[in-house]
Order: sequence, then C-alpha cells, then structure tokens
Amino acid sequence: MQNTNHIEIKSSTAHRQWLVAYVQSCLEKKTAQRLAAMGIECYLPVQSEIRQWSDRRKRVDRLVIPMMIFVHVTPQERPLPLSLQAISRYMVLRGESTPAVIPDEQMAQFRFMLDYSPEAVEMCSVPLAPGDAVKVIKGPLAGLEGELITVNGKNKVAVRLDMLGCAHVDIPIGFVEKKDKKEKAVR
Repeated sequence: MQNTNHIEIKSSTAHRQWLVAYVQSCLEKKTAQRLAAMGIECYLPVQSEIRQWSDRRKRVDRLVIPMMIFVHVTPQERPLPLSLQAISRYMVLRGESTPAVIPDEQMAQFRFMLDYSPEAVEMCSVPLAPGDAVKVIKGPLAGLEGELITVNGKNKVAVRLDMLGCAHVDIPIGFVEKKDKKEKAVR
C-alpha cells in the first residue's frame, strides 16, 4: 500500500455539512470531477495499491467506499449535486427524510487515516462492539484517535463514520496507548 490519492475540492463558506451521496457504479471519479467543475467541495476516498496478475504487477486506484461520494455543502447548495445524472440521492437515516450528516470530526479522522496509513483501509458496515478508546503514538498514523478492535485475531484501529460503519486498519499493539477518561471527557 502506498499513500492515498483522493479527489478533493475546497471552497469556503460557513455552516457546511458533510453528506454522503449515492453515485452510479464506475462513475465515482467522473462525478467528483463534475462536482469540482460546479465548485462543490467533495471527497472521494481512493487508495493506491499494487495488484499482481499472472504476467505483471500494476499500481491501481481502489475506491474505499464504492458508489458513494462525500459532499461538503450548505443547506442552500444541497440540491446542486443531485442535478448530476450519476447521483441518485443522499443517504438518509431510517425513518427520516433529511440527509444524514457526517460530523466534521469523524470526517477529519477518516481522511487522516486514509492519507497516512501504509496499510489498506477497509470499511466494515457490521456494527462492532465498542472497544477501548485509543490514540496512536508511533508510526505514520501517530495522533489518530479511534477504537482498538480485534478482527480475526489481528489488532486494528477503527474510526467510526456513524451512518456507514467504521474504517479500520492493521496496527501493532505497541503503536497505541489507551486514552484517559479525562482526555475523552474534555473532547
């Protein structure tokens, strides 16, 4: 695994919220480019990895969350991404009609994990039992805060994205320390 590449466009206005938009399969990158051309801030999580075929090795970009793109819009800008044919709708919580909002802190932690993890970041939509809150103290992910979990006998640090599940990455147990409850309460 190498550093993450992602497509991101920035613009500045207060009261923006991160929403998740559903995109037609295989049109995620083109949709991100079209949103950029419209001046809409978006984030498409992509990781670069080396794939092995029988006759060659090649670096390819892998979508971390296929058929979804994050958009950072104000309530007034919310209808604009839906004007693109490739975007069908926003993710909503069960029983609600308004789009689900991803908190800024969760997006920041998710983006940090994707940018600095040398390992493949995977998404897990199955709810995980809450574990100990940890902070990474060594390695390229130093400073990342999340939960320590064990999946198939491997230690992983998980960052939750409330409506999508969690992103997790392998990490040596010596690279993390348990967060104090006082520190957790201050945040």
